[in-house]
Amino acid sequence: MTAVADGAPALGTPTTRPHRAAEALPRYAPALAAFVFVVVILLSADTPALDIARYTGYALLAVVLPGTLVYRALRARPHTLVEDLAVGAAVGLVLELAAWAVFTGLGLEHRLWLWPLAVVLPFVAVPRLRRHWRVTGYTPVPTGWAWSVAAIIAGFTIYLAESFLYRNPILPLGEEQAQYIDLPFQLSIAGAATHQMPPEVPQVAGEPLHYHWFGFAHMAAANLVSGVDLPTVFFRLAVPTLCLLAVLLVAVVGWRISGRPYAGAVAAALMFTVGEFGYENGIRQLFGTQATFIVWGSPSMTYSWVLLLPLIAVLADRIGPARGVAVPPLGRGAWVLVVLLLAASTGAKASSVPVVAAALGLTALVALVVRRRLAWSVIVAGMLALAAQGFATAVLFAFESHGVTVDPFSGLRPFVGAAADRGAGASVLLWGAVGLAFLLNLQLRLAGIVALLHHRRFRLEPVQVFLLGGAVIGPVIYLLVGHPGSSNQYFTRAGFAFGVIASGWGYAELIERARLNRRGRVLLATGAAGFALLLCLIQLNNQAIVHPGPVWDPLRPLLWWAAALTGLALLGALVWPALAGRWTGLRGRGAAVLLTGILVAGAPGLVMDAAAAHRYANGGAYAVVPMPQSRVAAARWVYEHSEADDVVATNAYCRAVVNGRCDARSFWVSAYTERSVLVEGWAFTPKLVGQPDGPYVPFWDQTRLRANDAAFTAPTEAGLADLRDRYGVRWLVVDRSVGQEAEVLATLADRRFDNGRLAVYQLR
Repeated sequence: MTAVADGAPALGTPTTRPHRAAEALPRYAPALAAFVFVVVILLSADTPALDIARYTGYALLAVVLPGTLVYRALRARPHTLVEDLAVGAAVGLVLELAAWAVFTGLGLEHRLWLWPLAVVLPFVAVPRLRRHWRVTGYTPVPTGWAWSVAAIIAGFTIYLAESFLYRNPILPLGEEQAQYIDLPFQLSIAGAATHQMPPEVPQVAGEPLHYHWFGFAHMAAANLVSGVDLPTVFFRLAVPTLCLLAVLLVAVVGWRISGRPYAGAVAAALMFTVGEFGYENGIRQLFGTQATFIVWGSPSMTYSWVLLLPLIAVLADRIGPARGVAVPPLGRGAWVLVVLLLAASTGAKASSVPVVAAALGLTALVALVVRRRLAWSVIVAGMLALAAQGFATAVLFAFESHGVTVDPFSGLRPFVGAAADRGAGASVLLWGAVGLAFLLNLQLRLAGIVALLHHRRFRLEPVQVFLLGGAVIGPVIYLLVGHPGSSNQYFTRAGFAFGVIASGWGYAELIERARLNRRGRVLLATGAAGFALLLCLIQLNNQAIVHPGPVWDPLRPLLWWAAALTGLALLGALVWPALAGRWTGLRGRGAAVLLTGILVAGAPGLVMDAAAAHRYANGGAYAVVPMPQSRVAAARWVYEHSEADDVVATNAYCRAVVNGRCDARSFWVSAYTERSVLVEGWAFTPKLVGQPDGPYVPFWDQTRLRANDAAFTAPTEAGLADLRDRYGVRWLVVDRSVGQEAEVLATLADRRFDNGRLAVYQLR
């Protein structure tokens, strides 16, 4: 009989598993709580429970599982489980994109659910790979870090619910429904990606789509693998999931690069809890936003962050860790990750790779000038980034500029106006005030970088130069170029991913130097939360209404509040020595208190944006299009009764007709039919974006447009046959609020759907 130590259970006795489960429960409680919270929000937004379950299964089995296995095989040693899963999910998205391209290109898109087997089976069959199913040696995750990240996820999900989920039904519920103008356009690209590789412009059948469409291919893959209807994926599931993953990635990447868990948590809070420093009524976006609104108004931005953040981590690993950072290196497999993430970033958002390449170039230059050496790993990474950008420019974008031009300070100029009635001195002061407003509005959350620079006495290590380079280069590119739709803002958003990590790092180092005990940290956190709440209450009760006046009037509330808070900080600095003399616990902690206040000063930003959403039907104070239920019902009928490669023709291709000119920003037919349209709103096609006439530029193929119009106003058997044989048109969607179809059409085509306002005809 084998001896058993006193008090120890015999091997295999039933007491071991419950004991381990009891120990594991507190460890996984934050993750479970965050997941349950997100699910509850989704259910409250009328998301079908079965769809949530199917999408969860897709995310875990077709993204996280294969991606995590590959990441474990590529990285040298484990760090934390949450890093493996978060970065693994990003790797899974890259693998999914490649699988989608292969399956869809071969016409096997409905077999896409099989793709994870290409990863799972080798990891089951090959002994050297089999060990990656079960990993030991993880660094424990601090409980406070885990709950902090869970709280950030919960808080941002509430923002998404108030600003987007609750304001946009999956399908319109009435005739008065409105929708942010870009959403149907984006949905149409996802619809095209369910059966086209590469997707074409959905509004002009056969027109190449030279655009950053990878994020919408991800949504198409989610639809194809999970079986969840595409509008449900688009309006309910994809955005919260990508945001959740982005929060995790900021937190784990900040931890990995700085070696400080709470630097990552602070970075995540700066990105997804604190908003822009604006102090208005929540309607105007002065110089754009970083995460506010854009995460749902342009979900491709969030998708690009999910790829950019781990790319920053693996590039930082190749550059080399900062001194004192005890995080396991990724090893040579990091180069494979660099290539994968760069390749996917090219078509995720056009702003990502240029900022990465420029940040690497700056890092190499500083190493050469300051350290007198060639940083070969940085140079190699930079060459890879330049190659990726060359591929994107030539292949994905076909050298289309998409309206981006060299136009210095175009984002600031509207607040400066003409200088005809001002002297040189007044112009300099005004430009200075506008520049200050820009920095306060968008960059105040990066104030922790100042602490990092001060502590290092401006002698940054290469990885810190890399982060600072990205943080600076993003806004610099924004200031150097212009775009008619202000899409140059996306460069600041790409740089922001670098900046929050550097800012969180600087803040964490400052807190370390303050040597706060547990009680001090609790008091500081409580004070920060109370200060943020006070600022939110003040702004909610005193919303600044900017009346028509000088062009710089919209900046006055921001500058006024900046002056008021600066005065408060100066007053605090004056009385701090006396307070520190009375309470010794305050000594040496003034800088930590000041920086904390600065970093949370923009807390009302998200709150005000969510509050503004209550006053608008589309979920925000942004340009909208009507999206009545009757229109979408007709489009969904076409989707349910047509083939994927069918082409639809419609008479509803103008958002409105103004002074006889078509505002060509109508996308609902292609969005909800998930089919190519012969001619629909053409304003966003790559060849026309940035034209002087904006959305009113005429369609370039008048022969096609005349044939399209004739099918509704003067149809003939020959004309309809030509549409069918030349262009592949199978369906006609008539919107009678735009124009009544000719009576003879009913004799030449089969009317298959009619709800009074809309009719659908099938060509014979």
